[in-house]
Amino acid sequence: MGEGPRRAAELVELVVAREATGARIDRFLAGCLPVSRSEVQRWIANGRVTVDGAVRDASARLREGERVLVRPEPREATVALPDESVTFEVLHVDDEIVVVDKPPGLVVHPARGHERGTLVNGLLARGLFRRDDWGAGVPDGDVDHAAYVRPGIVHRLDKGTSGVMVVARTPRAREGLKAQFQAHSIERAYEAIVVGGAEAQTLSTMHGRHPRDRLRFTTRVSRGKRAVTHVRVLGSLRGATHVECTLETGRTHQIRVHLAESGTPVLADPLYGRPPADPLLRSVAERLGHQALHARVLGFVHPGSGKPVRFEAPPPADFAEALAALR
Repeated sequence: MGEGPRRAAELVELVVAREATGARIDRFLAGCLPVSRSEVQRWIANGRVTVDGAVRDASARLREGERVLVRPEPREATVALPDESVTFEVLHVDDEIVVVDKPPGLVVHPARGHERGTLVNGLLARGLFRRDDWGAGVPDGDVDHAAYVRPGIVHRLDKGTSGVMVVARTPRAREGLKAQFQAHSIERAYEAIVVGGAEAQTLSTMHGRHPRDRLRFTTRVSRGKRAVTHVRVLGSLRGATHVECTLETGRTHQIRVHLAESGTPVLADPLYGRPPADPLLRSVAERLGHQALHARVLGFVHPGSGKPVRFEAPPPADFAEALAALR
């Protein structure tokens, strides 16, 4: 995208090549330098990036031959602390990524009320992050989580949802994975136990935050983002259905919202469901203690090798026990 960087003391100088004409400044720099786009945006906001001597916005477009001068700032060290008590299974690890099977009940990253005991704290304890590689890691425009610390986190599973997650170990991997999630090119398949008789269907709706309950999302909005879930029946149960859900999009709570608002909420979902009237279903839900939702499959292009990879993990023991009790 640009000629190789020349460094003088702490300065980095890049000349925009023809093929980079029209690129945003932040994307251009994130592609040329071993840093994340969010970090580049911080430098730009602090006036540490100039184009032909002038400070410009992160979204400004570049032209061939322009000289981009960067004065990097030291990375902000993460305040997340290692926590050796956090347990989870590592499915794969290499220099760029780590793939884990997150158990139900585990929060993904530090947040208000969850400063310790999260997946990020556990990854730090295992040495799967180097502190100096990461800053605050707040996704673009994610104002709801601006105070949270989440190095390498490119997607999340809700606390009560189990299954396969990929976490970036380097800024380069984080940007590559984020681009795939934003392009909806990730393969994702979930298993769920839902209350009632579900049918095979494709749910294509709008998706947005609930107008009266800020913890919830809903399809019943006039403005929002497109959400598409494909539902396949895996088996009929007593008062319930075992289903597979594959995603075209990955909105917050998407599967839980789609299943609940189509009349078959996920069993034991504390936010979108309610205690079942059937005594057996209620007993199984109480023993389970979290929504019966498991991310079984995750497939993507490896951000280092460029080759497709696919990871799979079976549902946890409590999910299997719930299935057995309802068969």
